[in-house]
Amino acid sequence: MFPGGGQPNMQQLLKQAQKMQEDLGRAQQELADARVSGSAGGGLVEATVSGSGELMALTIAPAAVDPEDTETLADLVLAAVRDANAAAQKLAAERMGPLTQGLGGLGGSIPGLPF
Repeated sequence: MFPGGGQPNMQQLLKQAQKMQEDLGRAQQELADARVSGSAGGGLVEATVSGSGELMALTIAPAAVDPEDTETLADLVLAAVRDANAAAQKLAAERMGPLTQGLGGLGGSIPGLPF
């Protein structure tokens, strides 16, 4: 139901949908450009990912490298990447959440919009 019980103004709805699409596009680009880091082992291994979760860099401190124990190093790398990805997901929720919260009131998805 629409406020006042009347029919929706299609022109206004179209403008709102176009603005939402532009806002979502900007937020997606900001996420792709953003960089977040995660670490493990007290900073022995640090991973940097884009806001969309793409691994961009991996730094391993010499102290983390033990040729006799590569399993621990592998575990540290996995933990750092997971930590960075968690930060990227949090960033995405912060940036995209406000833009996608009101979508339920539109009666479903709108063709061409990425949600």
